[in-house]
Amino acid sequence: MGKFSRIWDRSRDGSHREERSFLRWVLLTSLIFILAVCLKHDNVFRWIGAGATARSQEKQMVYYRRNIERLEKEVEALNGDRDTLEKFAREKFYFAAPGEDVYIVTPEK
Repeated sequence: MGKFSRIWDRSRDGSHREERSFLRWVLLTSLIFILAVCLKHDNVFRWIGAGATARSQEKQMVYYRRNIERLEKEVEALNGDRDTLEKFAREKFYFAAPGEDVYIVTPEK
């Protein structure tokens, strides 16, 4: 903190008056810029958060597009073949033909 406080002491300027004056100007301008960027409503932190949200939503969009494509293929297969439809009904909804027994096996934990 000692060097920083010496910058503001004009009695120490001596032959480096212009350099120290420029340094003070740069420090004040930088401080004002940093405060403006960080404290205004649309600040850097909100930009970073918005970017993270956008990336997350893009990942979700890719996931749902893939899921939609998979489901469309499944629907197409079910509409086209009776055997596939029967297999789907038996596996997903445990359907059985009259007189058949259905055994449900669950994996052990």
